[in-house]
Amino acid sequence: MNVDAAVAAMAAIAGLCTGVFAMLAFRWSERDQAKPTRTSLHTEAVLPPGVDTVLSVLRSSAVVLDEADTVVKASSAAYALGLVRGGRLAVEPMLQMARDTRRDGEIRQVELDLPRRGTGRGDALAVSARVAPLGSRLVLLLVEDLTEARRIEAVRRDFVANVSHELKTPVGALSLLSEAVMDASDDPEAVTRFAGRMQNEATRLTNLVQELIDLSRVQNDDPLEDSEPVLVDELVAEAVDRCRQQAGTKQITIAAGGTADLHVWGNRGQLAAALGNLVENAVNYSPARTRVGIAGRRVSVPGGDLIEIAVTDQGLGISEKDRDRIFERFYRVDPARSRATGGTGLGLAIVKHVAASHGGEVTVWSAEGQGSTFTLRLPEAGTVRDRERPSDLTAEGLDDEDRPYETFNDPLPAHPAPEVLP
Repeated sequence: MNVDAAVAAMAAIAGLCTGVFAMLAFRWSERDQAKPTRTSLHTEAVLPPGVDTVLSVLRSSAVVLDEADTVVKASSAAYALGLVRGGRLAVEPMLQMARDTRRDGEIRQVELDLPRRGTGRGDALAVSARVAPLGSRLVLLLVEDLTEARRIEAVRRDFVANVSHELKTPVGALSLLSEAVMDASDDPEAVTRFAGRMQNEATRLTNLVQELIDLSRVQNDDPLEDSEPVLVDELVAEAVDRCRQQAGTKQITIAAGGTADLHVWGNRGQLAAALGNLVENAVNYSPARTRVGIAGRRVSVPGGDLIEIAVTDQGLGISEKDRDRIFERFYRVDPARSRATGGTGLGLAIVKHVAASHGGEVTVWSAEGQGSTFTLRLPEAGTVRDRERPSDLTAEGLDDEDRPYETFNDPLPAHPAPEVLP
């Protein structure tokens, strides 16, 4: 009896020990499963709550890297800029910044020039990169494209430099001429000659200041705030009257023609200034005893009819290399000839801005030795009256055989509205 009791007690003790060991083994197994492994640190990297939403609305390109420099999240703009390729950050300077920030937790920022995808180093993107820690395991990279801002800043610097130079030239000439007048006070003939030159420089300075004011106005004003239907015949008549004296001095005939009773929708003053600049340029850069033609017509395009006003001259023409730049501010094909004609280099820039702000464009056809045709294309009055803003219009370039109003040998169609100089 005692033997049986002893055996039973020993069996109970053995079972108890087995249960305790089984429970301890289970606990150890659970703790080992809960412990993060080196692999799980990379596969379970998750953005903090709300970060994904914030990154999706940022204008900057965003890239999130984990501890192994693997891309956890990247915006579409980052892929478009070529920052991310094959799930890795492809820009070595940015990658090094991310590693340094992960090591010491400091925010870093740098500006870089990156080659565009598929192009050479000369065609570069200017970007600003900022790296910051995102939690304890991730790094956030924000990249902003500064290329357009850099271009605009360069244009502004060039504009200020050009304005300073253009203003300094007539002002300096006036200063020197005034000294010459004082020194020649006892010589009436010299005084008269110097006074005439002073008047020419003062006129050039006045024209430059006025064109700067006009350019600023067309860039800042909304032409649709004070828009109305404008009769093209009246614009042509104003342009002819504006250039009457210059044309008469050079014995240049201005012939107006085309379709009558055309209307465009816009600011009358700006449209008159734009067409006047085109006609004035044609007169100033045409040889004596030649002819300048102005003609308007209606053309049909998808989205509504356009009104084309073409100004054709028999001048020296514009070379192909200069054709793409003639609408830049202060750009002159021949600076010496421009100064002789009193040009400021702003007239065509004003025309370009007026055309763009009215939903149109200005194009040029030119051949050296054959003359030039500038065509102002604007939406017809009835096609934009109900629009909040004019749409961008594009036109294909004109080939030699497509030159509008090309020949002066054939008479231009005439109508009685604009006066034609004899």
